[in-house]
This record gives sequence, C-alpha cells and structure tokens, in this order.
Amino acid sequence: MAVKSYIDAIREGLDLALEKDPDTLIFGEDVGQNGGVFRATDGLQAKYGEDRVFNTPLAESGIGGLAIGLTTQNYRPIMEIQFFGFIFEVMDSIAGQMSRNRFRFNNTRHMPIVVRSPYGGGTKTPEMHADNLEGIVAQVPGIRVVMPANPADAKGLLLSSIESNDPVIFLENLHLYRSLKGEVPEGYYTTPLDTAAVAREGKDVSIIAYGGTVPLALKAADTLAEQGIDAEVLDLRTVSPLDIEAIGKTVQKTGRVVVAQEAQRLAGVGSKVMAEISERFILSLAAPIGFVAAPDSIYPFPQAEGDWMVKADDIVAKAVEVVNYD
Repeated sequence: MAVKSYIDAIREGLDLALEKDPDTLIFGEDVGQNGGVFRATDGLQAKYGEDRVFNTPLAESGIGGLAIGLTTQNYRPIMEIQFFGFIFEVMDSIAGQMSRNRFRFNNTRHMPIVVRSPYGGGTKTPEMHADNLEGIVAQVPGIRVVMPANPADAKGLLLSSIESNDPVIFLENLHLYRSLKGEVPEGYYTTPLDTAAVAREGKDVSIIAYGGTVPLALKAADTLAEQGIDAEVLDLRTVSPLDIEAIGKTVQKTGRVVVAQEAQRLAGVGSKVMAEISERFILSLAAPIGFVAAPDSIYPFPQAEGDWMVKADDIVAKAVEVVNYD
C-alpha cells in the first residue's frame, strides 16, 4: 500500500467517487479551478468539467439549498463548507430539511448529501475557523457525523458517506491534512459507517477518542507503555450514531476509561459517550471515568491556542490517575 497524507487520501476518494458515478457533483466556495482553500479538490474540475466540480457564491445557505434541490433530481451532491465554523449559516438546510426528509416523505425519498468541512485547531487560523462544533450537529436526529482520524479511514469513510442515502456531515481535521501520513489501500474501497475501531489493543485502561484527538491518544499510549500501563485506544470514527457495542466491549475489557476530545468540556460528544457508559456499563467500571477536553471558553486567538488545546501529556496524566484510582 502507498503512504499518503490525510488530504491526499480525501482527494483520491473524491476522484474515485466522481469517476464511478456521473450523478455525483462537488461544489462550494473556491473548489473549482483553485481546488479549494486546502487543495482538497485540486485538479478535479480540470478532469471532470465545470458541470460536475464548480464554485458557488460565498453563501453557505445557498450551498445547502442547492444540495437539497439536486437530490430531487437524483444527483448525489458533495457540498463543501470551507470551515466548519461557518456552519451556522446553513443550519436550517441541515437540521430543518436534510435531516427530516426521509421521515417527512415516509422513506420514499432520500437525502444522499455529504457535507464536507475542515475543523479543529493547531494551525493558527483566524477566529471562527478552528471551532469544534461536532456536538451541535451530532444532536440532530437523521444526520450522520463522521470524523476520520487517519488517511485510510479518511478515504474509505468518505466513499461510504458518498454512497449513503442519508445525509452525512464529514468532518476533516485541519491539523491532520498534511501532518499525518499512513498506508492507504489502492483503488475504490469503503469503510463501514457507524462502527468504531480499536486503534491499539490494551488491557489496563481504555482511551476513547475521535478525530484529531486519536493521534494524541496513540502518542499517549506509547508514553503510558513506558510506565508499564497498557492502554487501549478506541477510535469512534462515527460520532453520531455512536457504536455503543464497541464502547461497551472496551469498557468491559479494561474497566477503566478516559474519554478525550479536542472540543471544550461542554461541547463535543465526550459527555454523550460518558453518559452512555454510565447508564449501560457502570458495573464494569473500576474507577470514575476520566475526561480530557479543552477549557469551557471561546476558542482563543492563535497566539494562545498551544496552551489551550488538549495535548498527549494531558491524556497521559488522566490515564495514570484513573489507573491508580483505589
């Protein structure tokens, strides 16, 4: 298998989807000739033409409305929101329309829409560009929220999302775009939605993470191993709906849990994970659940994000605390 960056894997997935299905379209702000602000769609307009990969005005609400309309004509839209912090302008389309239409029409119509958007900190972006808002959309019934943590999953989960007849919010970690590389299978393949994956086996403590926090959890597990603590890392991959079975399996295996997220404590989906564990698997716990998250404040200006963001050492410290709980 070839080694590719996170963003190269995403671009390859988009290319394969366009090649496979002529009714698949990509549109958003600057996705055409410029290839998007991060070049995720670089070269795709030249290859497939302006009718299939095209720019839109700077109007997220219009992008969402266009996607909904295209599904009525049997297209499979892939709409890009340039940064997930701009999602509020299109929330009516997402929460009020996309999420409800299969129910509204008694499952006789589908909403095969993928909403691609980068999120997360670590690259010193301007205000409102790094916000972690997955918790907001994860609370909307009828919407899938997918957050890959490595290049192979980025490609496979993207292709599964495009094939889905349900609307999918596909969130791509901005910091991982070019900082993370990994082996990616060649050709067209899909990775199942709604399923978590054990990123590292362990027996002493479970670290449950998602998106950009998974590489931090894996780094923390390496440090913990040097201290004689064998940590298991569970990558949620899809954060709505949660893979309750996989969560329960790792909790029952280790009896000690740390939940880690990049979002603020009151945001993200970490609290939801902890609630499900407390309700369903509390008798398997040998210690209180540890929680590692950013402070409950507005995302800081770039100069301070290094101090504000969750680090691998934070996960290590919390895991040690949980393991040593008596």
